[in-house]
Amino acid sequence: MRIVVLVSGTGSNLQAVIDAVKAGALNLEIAAVGADREGTYGIERSDEAGIDTFVVNFNSFETREEWDAALAAKVASYEPDVVVSSGFMRIVSPEFIARFGGRYLNTHPALLPAFPGAHGVRDALEYGVKVTGCTVHWADAGVDTGPIIAQEAVAIADSDDEESLHERIKVVERRLLIDVLRSLADGELEARAG
Repeated sequence: MRIVVLVSGTGSNLQAVIDAVKAGALNLEIAAVGADREGTYGIERSDEAGIDTFVVNFNSFETREEWDAALAAKVASYEPDVVVSSGFMRIVSPEFIARFGGRYLNTHPALLPAFPGAHGVRDALEYGVKVTGCTVHWADAGVDTGPIIAQEAVAIADSDDEESLHERIKVVERRLLIDVLRSLADGELEARAG
């Protein structure tokens, strides 16, 4: 199984996947890692690991549609079986999703459908819930609305702030992402059709 991973930031989930592949715990090929802006640590991590990288800088395009089409073309050039959004903070178009047959995997730091969007951890804290968590799901044309593959709860401690809670969620998120990728690579879970 070939994957392309898309990142916008530090790439901590990506590093977990790289480590699992190198350790032989995950039987897949990371064909490339792409970012939506220059200077991400996720790209630096990938370069250090000898993985092909690319940047399709969102700010270099006049319209979102032009950026989206350029990103889709670049990702498609690597012929991935699955595209993984790993802290990728851009919404892609329905056309992008369709181009990859609905095989666009996303992680989210909340128990969807609760707290979708860019601030799931902050929203959970502000709402006052006692339990949140993370979700791995197939992305669709909505914002964090696609079919859920796996979820795991994380209790919120009284002492938690957004940063401490997010760090604890990331630990679970990395493990869940690797478990889902392993199930896909081993044929135990089928990639979603269109």
